Amino acid sequence: MQRLALVSAAVLALAAGSAAAQQRSADPLAPIGAAPPPAPPPVRPVAQALYGVPVTDNYRYMETQGPETMAWMKAQGAYTRAVLDAIKPLSGLRGRVAAFTGSFGFVQDYSTYGGRSFYEERTPGSDNFDLMVRDRDGRVRKLVDIAALRVAHGGTPYAINYILPSPDGAKVAVGISQGGSEAAELYVYDAATGTRIAGPVDRAQFGATSWSSDSGTVYFIRLKALGPNDPGTEKYRDPSLDAWNLTSPPTPLYGSITGHGPKFGHDETPVLEISPGVSAALLGSQNGVQPEIKAWVAPAAQAGSPDAPWTLLVDRDDGVTSADARGDQIFLLSHKNAPTFQVLQVRAGDPLSSARVLVPARTDRVIEGVHAAADALYVVARQGVYSHLLRIPAGTDRIDEVALPEHGHIGEVFTDARVPGLTLGMSSWVSPPTQYRFDPATGAFADLRLGVHGDIHAADFTVSDLQAKARDGVNVPLSLVQPRGASGPQVTVVEAYGSYGISELADFSSRRAAFMKEGITYGVCHVRGGGELGEAWRLGGKDANKPNTWRDLIACGEDLIARRITTRGKLFIIGGSAGGITMGRAMEERPDLFAGVIDVVPAANTVRSEFTPNGPDNIPEFGTVTTEAGFHNLYEMDSVVHVKPGVAYPPVLISTGLNDPRVAPWEPAKFAAALEASGDPNPVLLRIDEQAGHGIGATRSQGDALDADQIAFVFWRAGRSGWRPEAGK
Repeated sequence: MQRLALVSAAVLALAAGSAAAQQRSADPLAPIGAAPPPAPPPVRPVAQALYGVPVTDNYRYMETQGPETMAWMKAQGAYTRAVLDAIKPLSGLRGRVAAFTGSFGFVQDYSTYGGRSFYEERTPGSDNFDLMVRDRDGRVRKLVDIAALRVAHGGTPYAINYILPSPDGAKVAVGISQGGSEAAELYVYDAATGTRIAGPVDRAQFGATSWSSDSGTVYFIRLKALGPNDPGTEKYRDPSLDAWNLTSPPTPLYGSITGHGPKFGHDETPVLEISPGVSAALLGSQNGVQPEIKAWVAPAAQAGSPDAPWTLLVDRDDGVTSADARGDQIFLLSHKNAPTFQVLQVRAGDPLSSARVLVPARTDRVIEGVHAAADALYVVARQGVYSHLLRIPAGTDRIDEVALPEHGHIGEVFTDARVPGLTLGMSSWVSPPTQYRFDPATGAFADLRLGVHGDIHAADFTVSDLQAKARDGVNVPLSLVQPRGASGPQVTVVEAYGSYGISELADFSSRRAAFMKEGITYGVCHVRGGGELGEAWRLGGKDANKPNTWRDLIACGEDLIARRITTRGKLFIIGGSAGGITMGRAMEERPDLFAGVIDVVPAANTVRSEFTPNGPDNIPEFGTVTTEAGFHNLYEMDSVVHVKPGVAYPPVLISTGLNDPRVAPWEPAKFAAALEASGDPNPVLLRIDEQAGHGIGATRSQGDALDADQIAFVFWRAGRSGWRPEAGK
């Protein structure tokens, strides 16, 4: 389970747009000699009242992304490109960012089976992650060359979405997609030769979940085939768990459409977990983005049969978010009556009521994960944003803390219930990831010497763990990285997210580092809605509590100004996806506070989001307009509906990819259109990448280009000399 009022409104909008054009010319930082922005898109209001609240949508037609809308979006993209390209130092900045990020070699998804190590690697200077294998004798080979795929297909970007080696290490299942779409096709490769032995199988976006014990069958999640008249909201409904023996077509095994095994709802995703050396298999149900799972247990030898005797182990109200197993023992991570999480242990076949607390919850730490190895159960916990590792030897209740090789956050862990020890990947705000192998016999970590740390030096930065006081008196954690020796008001960018219980932790990011390398002070505001302080922190930024998310960010900004680290003229915020809710609503509630906003693939129109393909899956997190409470919550977090005429909002750089499967590109487009029509005198830039999606699967070059544009936008709007766009010079 680890992988577990119509004419008048139109006239007003057009008048506001005209006023905006006149006011923009008064902007002391306005582009010099730039062509005017494209004409605003047509206003075609759709008015309705929901639960007594009048809602007028001026751009509902954009949701079809028809030719008119796409032409406007692309024109906006071209205008944005022209403005940014008129920043003369941008060209040199692009080169510096590319050289910097290209100096790193990154490794991810490390695992070891059958004497072979498998991992994805992006070598220094490379644009893509490739699939690598290291044999028992130390020889390293490239199994899947993504750059070669790109060349063979006319330059279209490709990406590996997931890998899953077989238990014997002889084969590896690989999901590959193109253009940032995340629409992976499933292939199987021979680990010894690199030969493709099966595939492709389409509609395999969500991945392979496990192999049979004999390594002959791979189990994977498959989306249903849509008919020509099916609405887009059906895309992710009724997925099946398919069995594929690599010679015959895949067979649906579990799910709402199969009629086999436990009953699944239309929005539930079946996940089968068969772990090597474990007597029991787990069949999980994931309900969209809801973190709590439902799971059944059955003998591993029978799990691949439609008639397997599945017994319910946990239901969603048990608060279990992940599980692992060793032998006949199952270890569960649960937040029920334990807001910072606890670890439960239960024997396969026994009811959950017989489970015992193996690792209790504590107020000073949050437990993040459980990982079973032959020698012990390893538990990853966290104090603040920094990791701790606990070890409970098999057959005992003793909890030992393992001294970690560095101060930072554990980003990845691999264990095999048949093998002692574990492999983990660690990094920090200013230290790139390192893969370590822990040997329980010696109690020591060994650096696996994978990856290249590149051109960054921790000694060049000062890291501070701060707190900001929120409106309601709650202390909000705030991490800050400054150039060592920085003094006086600094150009500062603060990042925030705040959804799904996802934590923004002390992990290295080459994007953040690129900002820091240019002398920008970078902060991460750990807003409610995330999981930094446990389940209560997540719920404190969810549903009716969602305004806490963006108000926490506002508090972080105010705190940095009060500390004289920055000023309103030098304070920027950045966030994306669900973090777009945080960006949009923060700039709308406090338009005077920020010098600029970087809004990446933003969820900006939440009262309409559930009508997108990815919308139904997100109902557990954000709610639905079909209930009064859900509508009011969604309305409050909607950036588009809260744009008011005549307000001077901060300059904003909004970006989207036309292949985004998670946030439909029309959402950022509607937000940009609403801001432009409001009479906002400040720049509204919509950046379009036609060969990208949500950012997942983007090439390094695409990421570098976006990073450089964002940094240039910050320097321009902070008033740095020479960074004002000057077209034609």
